[in-house]
Amino acid sequence: MIGPVAFTTPLLLLTLFFLPILWWLLRAVPPAPILRRFPGVALLIGLRDEDSQSDKTPWWLLLLRILAVAAAIVGFAGPVLNPHEASDQDGPLLVLMDGSWASARDWPSRIDRARALMEDAGREGRTVALVQLTDLPPEGDMPFQSANAWVARLDNLDPAPFAPDMAQALAWAEALEPGIQTFWFSDGLDHAGRDALLDRLQQAGPVTAFEGSGTLLALGPPRFEDGAIRLTGQRLDGAGAREVTVQGFGLDPAGIERELARGPMVFDAGETSAELELDLPPELRNRMNRFEIAGERSAGAVALTDDALQRRQVGLIAGSPDQEGQELLSPLHYLRQALSPTADLLEVALPDMLLASPDVIILADVATLSPEEDSDLQAWVERGGMLVRFAGPRLAGSDLARDSTHPLMPVRLREGGRTVGGAMSWGEPKALRVFDEVSPFYGLPIPEDVLVSAQVLAQPDPELASRTIAALADGTPLVTRSRLGQGQVVLFHVTANAEWSSLPLSGLFVQMLERLAISTRPVDPDAADLEGITWVPDVVLDAYGQRRDAGNLPGVAGVDLANAPLSATLLPGLYAGSDRRVARNVMAADAVLTPADWPSDVPVEGLRVVETEDLTPYFLTTALVLLLLDSLAALWLSGRLTGAARGAALLLVALMAHPGEAQDLSDDDILALLATSEITLGYVLTGDEQLDEISRAGLWGLGLTLTSRTSVEPAAPIGVDLETDELVFFPLLYWPVSVDQPTPSDAAYARLNAYLRGGGMIVFDTRDADIGAFGAGTPNGRRLRDLAEPLDIPPLEPIPDDHVLTRAFYLLQDFPGRHLGRDVWVEAAPPDAEQVEGMPFRNLNDGVTPVIIGGNDWAAAWATSPSGQPMFPVGRGFTGERQREIALRFGVNLVMHVLSGNYKSDQVHVPALLERLGQ
Repeated sequence: MIGPVAFTTPLLLLTLFFLPILWWLLRAVPPAPILRRFPGVALLIGLRDEDSQSDKTPWWLLLLRILAVAAAIVGFAGPVLNPHEASDQDGPLLVLMDGSWASARDWPSRIDRARALMEDAGREGRTVALVQLTDLPPEGDMPFQSANAWVARLDNLDPAPFAPDMAQALAWAEALEPGIQTFWFSDGLDHAGRDALLDRLQQAGPVTAFEGSGTLLALGPPRFEDGAIRLTGQRLDGAGAREVTVQGFGLDPAGIERELARGPMVFDAGETSAELELDLPPELRNRMNRFEIAGERSAGAVALTDDALQRRQVGLIAGSPDQEGQELLSPLHYLRQALSPTADLLEVALPDMLLASPDVIILADVATLSPEEDSDLQAWVERGGMLVRFAGPRLAGSDLARDSTHPLMPVRLREGGRTVGGAMSWGEPKALRVFDEVSPFYGLPIPEDVLVSAQVLAQPDPELASRTIAALADGTPLVTRSRLGQGQVVLFHVTANAEWSSLPLSGLFVQMLERLAISTRPVDPDAADLEGITWVPDVVLDAYGQRRDAGNLPGVAGVDLANAPLSATLLPGLYAGSDRRVARNVMAADAVLTPADWPSDVPVEGLRVVETEDLTPYFLTTALVLLLLDSLAALWLSGRLTGAARGAALLLVALMAHPGEAQDLSDDDILALLATSEITLGYVLTGDEQLDEISRAGLWGLGLTLTSRTSVEPAAPIGVDLETDELVFFPLLYWPVSVDQPTPSDAAYARLNAYLRGGGMIVFDTRDADIGAFGAGTPNGRRLRDLAEPLDIPPLEPIPDDHVLTRAFYLLQDFPGRHLGRDVWVEAAPPDAEQVEGMPFRNLNDGVTPVIIGGNDWAAAWATSPSGQPMFPVGRGFTGERQREIALRFGVNLVMHVLSGNYKSDQVHVPALLERLGQ
């Protein structure tokens, strides 16, 4: 090697040492003429010989020839730029990948690096095996195969949204035989048991580690503290200060997911953790479903939310005011203590409280309401509210629900109360009876110190037993409940303070309120809270942090949901139980990112792949050009170069000296040349580089499909600037819609309208069918209406079943892209279009629909990488590949419709033509 250049035939470079001899030979040939003095030569003065010969070769021509020979020698020596060093190992190669969520951020780089290593091993004749630690270890013998077999599978690999089980990996690695070289693609984290696995791998052979260079970021679960949402972020590298943006997403009132909150999270220099506080109103906070770090592509940067943030708003009203200095006697004191950690409390007058529409209203010893308040409260309960009432001296002494039932009381009450030592007395305070299976309190343990010394009694009637959800040891109802419209009314037959019972002093009081769905659960439920329930996955996360439908995944036991590590059977996501939902995130509340520490005998390399480039063609081409220049120079020196040849030589020199100025062609001329030489599809440049690249790759992939299946062989697609480029060269323009793309100028709209009137087609793609159909009020849909308003677009309708797009090449009824959606709009059929007897379709207009509007993200479904592989996932499994195939077929139909029009609709004229021929 010489610097970054290596030579496949380095001994050939030794001939460079003979260049001085070649210089001497060229100086000696041709030989110098012998000078003889002859008087008769004077007669030749003034004559010019057409065939002249120089007496010596100019130095610059000698240099030109020497350089040509040197370039040829170097070229034949096989120069290679950035060669891959040959390995000193000749045994099998094991490519080991952690494959966790922390690998997702640079997964394409890992695949490219693994591909380069396997290709090098293939050139050396070594067998290769690839094992992903997040998959179940392969059973039986190691899957060593040829490198080409594994290279073909690399693009189908994906990381998992959980960490590898190093104990299981160690048990698998015990079967490794000596002589195996290992390339370990680490996710950069120090997983428990990694050192033991490394020791076992080193016993089998040398180990080289590969790690990414970017900073790994993660987000912990959100928690509600002191009236605000708090988020904790972590990073693996704490070198310098850094600021990231955290976004909160949820559903708006229309049910469309959008960004509802945003805030900066600042990591100080040297710190690996940072905090973010978001102060949001309850209405907004209850709509949140996830938080994520903007720009990060891993499940660890996403934190799903559950019922822990959806705090209920509870209204508290007492029958008597609080007495200063007597908080323990206050009717609301114990309710505040029980509910304030998990609910938003509202203490205002009842009319104002109803306007705020809380989830629950609690009346503590409130006996009498005005007729207007009574009517309004009944209407609120009937709409789905929950009214919880507590008894007390005021309620016991009132006439409420004595003679007849009252809508805001679950049962009728008997005259007077029942107390220890009273008229209807107990001999001693009563304990609680075990809750029945039909009670919402079923399963709650009853403390022995919970005793009731006084209560209001329910009037016996046939429905009393069905309305009792808690009772005393002697069967006396303690808590009763009834339905009212869509809501319910609950009555505690004791006070909300400790005057009549010790229930408010116990933890059972808080648990009973929770079971009534008055409050919410803590952010980190333990196994006891979740035990006994099978939790069904509702939404799960993949390794890239994208939410996926759980499909038919089995349920998870409560103990496993709380304590078991994430795995293929327990994915991060949102799990639903009987009355609540629990989020299981990649980052637990106490999780800490710890970087992997490799021993000194393990070399650690990055993921950057340095492409090898063969320099032979460049050197040989240079040698050829230099020899051509040498020939032209020799002709020029000998006087044999004609005027035309001299002009050609000057042009060649000009081309070599100024290749960019060889021809004075404008950008429009170049665009016209490229677009008209072959059929060329265009896409509108939006200013978003990533979106424009998807459009280019999508039309490129569609072009490959057209070339392989039809006689249409389009050239590479061209990006179109609406402000400067001519549009008439393109039969079709693909226009992806984004919220931030600029509005075209009036001149651009004039060109667009001329393009549409001239027979061109624009395919508008809002790419939002996954969150709302076309016209459903999505941001992209609203932006499309703004962009399309100045265009001369005819009336539109959803694609009818007999439109030519359904049969231009393939027979189709659905037009999916990366998303599924039937709402695709085209030019409306003429009002007089009629069905002809015997024909399967109507006599539609003969032109091509000027616009097609949809939101299925067709370009992403068509997008193909330079290697011919799909760039983006579509659906799941075979169903997704079938969806991609239908999307490609729709693209074929689209191009065939643009190029051939509604030619198939002309079949409706066949009966009339046959009738004329018969005449």
